[in-house]
Amino acid sequence: MQGLWLEEQTLSFRADLPQPEAPTGEALVRVLRAGICNTDLELLRGYYPYRGIPGHEFVGEVTDGPEELLGRRVAGEINAVCGQCRFCRAGLSNHCERRTVLGIVNRNGAFGEYLTLPAANLHLVPDSVSAEAATFTEPLAAALQIQTQVNITPQTRVLVAGDGKLGQLIAQTLALTGCELWVVGRHPAKLARLADFGIATALVQESALGGFDVAVECTGNPEGLALALDCLRPRGTLVLKSTYAGRVSLNMAPIVVNEITLVGSRCGPFAPALRLLETGKIRTEDLVEAVYPLEAGLEAFAQAQKRGALKILLNMEG
Repeated sequence: MQGLWLEEQTLSFRADLPQPEAPTGEALVRVLRAGICNTDLELLRGYYPYRGIPGHEFVGEVTDGPEELLGRRVAGEINAVCGQCRFCRAGLSNHCERRTVLGIVNRNGAFGEYLTLPAANLHLVPDSVSAEAATFTEPLAAALQIQTQVNITPQTRVLVAGDGKLGQLIAQTLALTGCELWVVGRHPAKLARLADFGIATALVQESALGGFDVAVECTGNPEGLALALDCLRPRGTLVLKSTYAGRVSLNMAPIVVNEITLVGSRCGPFAPALRLLETGKIRTEDLVEAVYPLEAGLEAFAQAQKRGALKILLNMEG
């Protein structure tokens, strides 16, 4: 089959990859669309020594697996878990000690024509949700994970640092809580999208914001991390959503002096993400910057790496 192959931080397009076969308990999925996210870009920079087909944001059609899934469109949770280790038994399967992770850890991902995942990981995509919108299921679930970790109420003051792909989704999900929400970014056009939702915005170079209960860092750069920390009140909570290929220096003094809580946040719940897409409460269509065929995957990655790029999709249907 055709696909993108990552090895030693070098990405290539290959037409000679073996089509996978679904082992017992798993399903074979023909990928329809897949999205390039910042984690994919960080893998290219050496975030993790991954060798294989990258990609974890996808919508596809089941071609082999349980009868109730055959021929149906699905999105898939990316962690394939053992179900037996101490974390799985404690209900923390996303941290399974023996997990493989789609397109990230020891499992080929979505930037190929086919992939396999445990059938239990797959969620049916409602007919009313387009293939392009369905590719946002995984990052939307990651955005919703914040609300499973931190209590957000209408009285909570929340800052989102970053107006990129993930920041846009996080801001939309947080806005549904009725909290006092601000988004700080570097791109007027991106901030204008959020203003359409009634979300308060400010440019980094013009902002003098502070006193927030919660700050969410999703800029992917050290300056955004420092900004998010500086904007918190004493005993505030800093939520970290970015992954970094290298080390990041952080001034620990204000964390100790102001008794700041740090919360790492990763994968989230798919079912509510799909419900939000189905009801139209989350808008994704204007977050898609470009769609490339799979064979133009290297061009798609080059576009995704440009400063300020929004979501780049691969269309495996041509």
